[in-house]
Amino acid sequence: MSVYKRSGKETYSYDFVVRGSRFSGDTGETTKRAAKAFEDRQREIAKADVIAASVDLKTMTFEVAALRWYNEVGQHHKNYATTLKVLDWLKTQIGAGTDMRDLNDSRVASIVAKRRGERVRRIGKKGKILLGDFVGPATVNRSCTVPLREIYLRAKNVWKIEVGDVAFGKHLLDEPKERVREASIGEEDAIMGELARGYDDAVRFAFLNGCRRMEILGLEWPHVDFFSRRFTVTGKGSKERTIPMSQETFDLLWAQKDHHPKKVFTFVALKARKEAGHERGKRYPLTESGLKSAMRRAVPRAGVVNFRFHDTRHTAATRVLRASNLRVAQKLLGHADVATTAKYAHAMDDDVRNALEAISKSHQKSHEQVIEGAKILENKANSD
Repeated sequence: MSVYKRSGKETYSYDFVVRGSRFSGDTGETTKRAAKAFEDRQREIAKADVIAASVDLKTMTFEVAALRWYNEVGQHHKNYATTLKVLDWLKTQIGAGTDMRDLNDSRVASIVAKRRGERVRRIGKKGKILLGDFVGPATVNRSCTVPLREIYLRAKNVWKIEVGDVAFGKHLLDEPKERVREASIGEEDAIMGELARGYDDAVRFAFLNGCRRMEILGLEWPHVDFFSRRFTVTGKGSKERTIPMSQETFDLLWAQKDHHPKKVFTFVALKARKEAGHERGKRYPLTESGLKSAMRRAVPRAGVVNFRFHDTRHTAATRVLRASNLRVAQKLLGHADVATTAKYAHAMDDDVRNALEAISKSHQKSHEQVIEGAKILENKANSD
């Protein structure tokens, strides 16, 4: 049974059966899409619980291992829905009934090659699926090799299950170093000019503070303190960091305060969308897909090349570094190790170059003054 609303309830309920056991409850969600995602998560957890209670703990199929790993680890991921998709893909490629003892280097290499041959998909107009470039090495590692390795190692080292012999270090792809793309003031203004109301505020906030997309989307009013002029975002690994407000950030956030009771950044629905529960003219929290689409359209319209949303973070970091030092930039970005921040050190090249030029000019001027002084003395001696 799919999710449904009980009479007089605003939230959706779920009800399903796994291997003869019934599971039901309230999703706590008011939209069908969110409720269905909640139900999918509960279904996977239920499968893991039921299967784990009945399996032979000496051997294990990949499906059982994946479900058990999800129950113990994956369900606690912030993007657990993405984790579920990754597990479904792996299960299809490996085979749900494949014994973990049959997992070997040859099979893993084949799966990695399959993932490398896939293309990035996005939804175009009228729901049409568009294929882009081949997925990159980092994506292959994150969505294939790394989760597979985690399941394998947990089965081997924690559950003490018999597994095949796999050297995962040989299957991890080399990832290119993260590039640092800084927007010029002109490029920033051009991009901002192509963004709709609501999206422009979120992107401007990113340019000002170097926050990640999910940190911006997750910002809520209890984490904004106008009195002390600080706000707190939750970054990777659920780590929080508090950032002082500049005057421009203060003004930007103050302008948002009456738009939504919980979320800081919102947009105005230009048309009604029944499936999303949107009414025309009302404000709703920005979504990840919406912000991605807004930037994907705005950048080419602005005539800017090779610029992504994450580059707003790079832009903020390099600007801060030019005005201060690596430690300040490290604190802003929330890096645990200053070595991570060091990739922005190129921003100081111009400062170093200008300093060297100043030294050179100063030395040249002093040299010229010495020569001029010597000439004066020489002329004076000759006249005497």
